[in-house]
Amino acid sequence: MSDVKKVVLAYSGGLDTSIIAKWLQDTYQCEVVTFTADLGQGEEIEPARAKAQAMGIQEIYIEDLREEFVRDFVFPMFRANAIYEGEYLLGTSIARPLISKRLIEIANETGADAISHGATGKGNDQVRFELGAYALKPGVKVIAPWREWDLNSREKLLAYAEEHGIPIEKKHGEKSPYSMDANLLHISYEGGVLEDPWAEAEEDMWLWSVSPEQAPDTPTYIDLTFRKGDIVAIDGQELSPADVLTKLNQLGGENGIGRLDIVENRYVGMKSRGCYETPGGTIIMKAHRAIESITLDREVAHLKDELMPKYAELVYNGYWWSPERRMMQEMIDASQETVNGEVRVKLYKGNVIPVGRQSDTDSLFDPAIATFEDDEGAYNQQDAEGFIKLNALRLRIAANRKR
Repeated sequence: MSDVKKVVLAYSGGLDTSIIAKWLQDTYQCEVVTFTADLGQGEEIEPARAKAQAMGIQEIYIEDLREEFVRDFVFPMFRANAIYEGEYLLGTSIARPLISKRLIEIANETGADAISHGATGKGNDQVRFELGAYALKPGVKVIAPWREWDLNSREKLLAYAEEHGIPIEKKHGEKSPYSMDANLLHISYEGGVLEDPWAEAEEDMWLWSVSPEQAPDTPTYIDLTFRKGDIVAIDGQELSPADVLTKLNQLGGENGIGRLDIVENRYVGMKSRGCYETPGGTIIMKAHRAIESITLDREVAHLKDELMPKYAELVYNGYWWSPERRMMQEMIDASQETVNGEVRVKLYKGNVIPVGRQSDTDSLFDPAIATFEDDEGAYNQQDAEGFIKLNALRLRIAANRKR
């Protein structure tokens, strides 16, 4: 292990990654650089600096990446309307390529020859972190302690922490029984009672939203302004990408929007039950499809829908930095040049209901053609007869043959 001189660790400041930092120093006899990212998880991350310093770590990176996260990762993904297995809005998946990117950039800046993460050998995150790292720096060494050490129980981790003087935080009240991961797009819950797919999630588990039953009886209306497929203003107020998502999370959470309880297929092969809260993302998805409905050509919209499951699978499985995802993104972004205008949505007891959409510059909706009233020659209904007969030709031939 002497070939590793310096390693950059994705460091949360929590117990597990603090143990990893010490374990790397002891096992690899190497210098450790810590990287802590603020992706909008809602927790104070600055204390990670003091914890890293207490372990003798000299190079400590703590960065606010919220704007980059939403601008360069969340928004591009929503331009594709990406949903994994019909329901999951990919909140955890889309955060991993940004973390991988910064791990590699910091490794290059500091002259490190390895990176490390705290993902276990059972989950998807190990795949996402490492595929991203290898795509951006093919020769980098990746150290995944959960695949190497024998600290495979909570008791062993706590004993290691006590032996090496790693502080174990004492919190008032009971520790959450769930494994949770949060960023500006969502919060996820796994473990505990959720390991039984028949058991309903407890109401006090949900942290970001009221239940639909407890949501206000009066609907909330908001107007969303789109520019090239991205929301740039709420009720006429221009906002940055991170501020857009923050505001929509607040409004969605207040109206019971964005809860999800699914069993998903992990890339590593197992099925996993997880619960998610994605209030802002749920609003974005509905509103984006609404503005596309009047600004996208039919065949462009249908082609996007055909490609979307593949795009979502690439994000879920960790292939954000792959050539095929980049190629698809070029096509998707080209389609968004005309996705400009406003959408009005009604938020009510867990529902996001588009009630209006308009575009002064790019709407393909022509009232003169679509009207049920006298169209004054804008559309010749007799033309439909030949259209139908041509499209029915193969059906008629097949039916005659059967007779």
